[in-house]
Amino acid sequence: MNPAHVLPPSFTTSCFNIILVYMPRLSCEHLMMFHQHQIIHSVISTTACRRLLNARHITGVGSRYQTTASFPYEVEDISVSDGAPVSLPKEAKVVICGGGVMGAAVAYHLAELGWGPQTVLIDKGRCGGGTTWHLSGLVGVFKPSLAQVKLAKSSVQLYKNMEARGLKTGWKECGSLCIARTRDRMIAFRRMKAQAVSWDIDCDLVTPQEAQKLCPLIAVDDLQGGLWIPGDGVGDPYQICLSLISAAKEGGLQVVENCAVQQVLNQNRKVVAVGTSRGMVECQYFVNCGGFWARKIGKMSEPYVKVPLHACEHYYLHTKPIPGLDPMTPVVRDLDGHIYFRENGGSLLAGGFEPKAKPAFEDGTIPESSEERILPEDWDHFHVLLEQMLHRVPSLGDAVLERLCNGPEAFSPDCKWIVGEAPEIQNYYVAAGMKTIGISAAGGVGRATAELIVNGSSSYDMYELDVSRFLGLHNNRKFLRDRVREVPGLHYGIIYPFHEFKTGRNLRMSPIYPKLREAGAVFGQVMGYERPAWFDPGYASGNESGSKNGLHPYRIAYTNTYGKPPWFNFVHDEYEACREQVGLSDYSSFTKIDFWSKGTEVVDSLQYLCSNDVDIPVGAIIHTGMQNKKGGYENDCSLARIAENHYMMIAPTIQQTRCKAWIQRHLPTDGSVSLSDVTSMYTAICVMGPFSRVFLSELTDTDLSPKSFPFFTFKELDIGLANGIRAMNITHTGELGYVLYIPNEFALHVYTQLIEAGQKYGIRHAGYYAMRALRVERFFAFWGQDLDTTTTPLECGRSWRVKFNRDMDFVGRDALMKQRDEGVKRMYVQLIVQDHDHEVDIWPWGTEPIYRNGKYVGAITTTGYGFTFQKQVCLGFVQNFDDKGTAQVVTPEYITTGQYEVDIAGIRYPAKANLHSPNLPTKYPDKERLAYRATRDIVNDVVISTRSK
Repeated sequence: MNPAHVLPPSFTTSCFNIILVYMPRLSCEHLMMFHQHQIIHSVISTTACRRLLNARHITGVGSRYQTTASFPYEVEDISVSDGAPVSLPKEAKVVICGGGVMGAAVAYHLAELGWGPQTVLIDKGRCGGGTTWHLSGLVGVFKPSLAQVKLAKSSVQLYKNMEARGLKTGWKECGSLCIARTRDRMIAFRRMKAQAVSWDIDCDLVTPQEAQKLCPLIAVDDLQGGLWIPGDGVGDPYQICLSLISAAKEGGLQVVENCAVQQVLNQNRKVVAVGTSRGMVECQYFVNCGGFWARKIGKMSEPYVKVPLHACEHYYLHTKPIPGLDPMTPVVRDLDGHIYFRENGGSLLAGGFEPKAKPAFEDGTIPESSEERILPEDWDHFHVLLEQMLHRVPSLGDAVLERLCNGPEAFSPDCKWIVGEAPEIQNYYVAAGMKTIGISAAGGVGRATAELIVNGSSSYDMYELDVSRFLGLHNNRKFLRDRVREVPGLHYGIIYPFHEFKTGRNLRMSPIYPKLREAGAVFGQVMGYERPAWFDPGYASGNESGSKNGLHPYRIAYTNTYGKPPWFNFVHDEYEACREQVGLSDYSSFTKIDFWSKGTEVVDSLQYLCSNDVDIPVGAIIHTGMQNKKGGYENDCSLARIAENHYMMIAPTIQQTRCKAWIQRHLPTDGSVSLSDVTSMYTAICVMGPFSRVFLSELTDTDLSPKSFPFFTFKELDIGLANGIRAMNITHTGELGYVLYIPNEFALHVYTQLIEAGQKYGIRHAGYYAMRALRVERFFAFWGQDLDTTTTPLECGRSWRVKFNRDMDFVGRDALMKQRDEGVKRMYVQLIVQDHDHEVDIWPWGTEPIYRNGKYVGAITTTGYGFTFQKQVCLGFVQNFDDKGTAQVVTPEYITTGQYEVDIAGIRYPAKANLHSPNLPTKYPDKERLAYRATRDIVNDVVISTRSK
């Protein structure tokens, strides 16, 4: 038979050649099966095709086991409904939508917390019938962040405990072997090995020869080495799902199958009921565990809940049993080849994350039935992975292919899980977007979600995974369709520092964006906002700029190294301008929210929400945290008092949805306090540097002298011909300067005036990387990088910003008072790295372990090159562990008497510790700035740096 008669043309010229070259001993049975499969697809319907193929693969006639052409596991055909139809209760406390492994895990943990009898789990089909059945079953504990690592480790422990209780999970601790083809991949592994002490993960770097001993199947000629993680393993997603539900049912859980959610009702934006195909059930909490249906379910409420997910095709290759295959063969991840494989019932299961994925259901219509949901094989698309599999496992050429499974998997736009309470509706929780590693996440995320419901807080810090990290633009279907082509490849790609997505760009732009682009801006993106990372003036003015129709080509920021970055010299020049001349930076992406009331309600509300005293004079600015009940930071912001009962809040860009939702839930329910998100109404331009006051004075009639317009105050200015500009004497970096909040219609005019007037002062554009360098060197903590929901003001040198001496209540006061009395168990420090050559050595980029007197004591949160110190500067938290590993109280004396080292990719560099913001030398000292230090506890303690000669 001529393959060209039954295979796609591209397959004939590429994939078929791969099979012929790499599988010279490929069995006739496989070829015939493959040709039959192609012929069937070309002449009969998909449904009939599945029926025929399923019939060919039925094993154990008369048994209660089944396989299908796309089913990766043999699983017992059991229902959690015990045969008899289950009626939908009229009321429950919690309704969980989705009977996959995630919904099952949430139900299990609710039952463990005693809420089983008050919980109903509903599924529109049968439990485990969504995407759970085609998961790969890989369980790895190394994740991109500590929060995800803790959740994954919780999952592993849960499955071990379940096995000990006799509940089937298929858990097998076979270990995993990650292998590297390139030098940069080995650097990434060395960084992971260093991180492992912080994250408590047992792992070892291995040579290619050692890797081959761990897994004799692999070819190692092109390898640099690998990372062996013995505690990793595999599980059976379907068994785990059914076992979790079975255990939860023993705890009182009610399960209703063949019941579809149609509507989630709320009153005053709080869940009150769920409408289904089998009636209405009143409830107090709703949990959306709908997998790739989660986005559709989110639209079943008013207002609808944004769950930005999009499905893409994901492939699993299954061989027939391979004689002599060791059942304890480790999971192998060939990250540079984008593939993985594992042993599965005597066979090999292989898959991968291709660099450019293929979206599924692009029109937004997700099929309802299981038959329609199964996707046809696309060998043209899969051949990229197939080629790598055959290269890495030469013996695969002797194997018999059983099937290629193509199952849809849902991905979020930033490749992270989506969890937490929806910002749109109270008591509406989401646990979705676990991609292909649902069982890695399920145990931990299920527990965390249950804790949030029952206790109102979780033992896990999940802010980076919170559903409130998104805006409406992230839920746009076309945006998701484009982004999902890029996201799956991140699983196995090398994620260099400051990674930038290439899709979904040029969405949110300030009015001055074209001017910044013309000035040579190289853009990063945050919350959909294009923000200059650095400027390349030569690119803007050179012939290679390729200016067309007056608009310069768009450039996306990149680093693409773990050493000295390509933007180093540009950022150095911008830094120097901000410190010794005048720098101009676009702050427009910052979250901006106005609060007001008719009476003093807004003052009273903010006093309760904020840990600092916000009852300041009109025109003043106060920096404050908004703490949770445990004293951790829910928000870190500046408040300017515009009028007696009117404030403007400036908060981190990533907080636009999150902090607004948190604040709204704590404001009076009578509507006496109004809130308005004005982020998109103002263009924010920061001018900073020793000449900024003189330079800006030329453009306004307002007196900008320190006596008239001191540090941490606000004025409304006219600049040029524009009016109504909110000017704040603060830069968020510690430098002299002002942030101008300009009504958008005046932005271009004001920008032009600033650039023209600033020429004689040497004005220079400065990007976000320069701002970062300034604030790291000044020891300024930022929310989402150094501060999070578990960090308190007392731990990061900000106790002076807490109103302990005022007899007024605020959220978190009791926890902070207790911590003040008992002492802190970790302390925020600045470490100046010694003996490090920034030209040739690997740089610190965050998460590096900190050692004190040779003993591990903490980890780095943020790093930057200190252009004044002329050394690497690291910020992080230091702890004091006793011999049993228990954290003890940390004192300033403990910090200052130790000898410190920072482990950068396996090499420990000595470091000097600072507890307070240093005073940096400058040609033009300013008394106001010297007097202010963002991080401090002892006001008169001064740390002075001198520029290296």
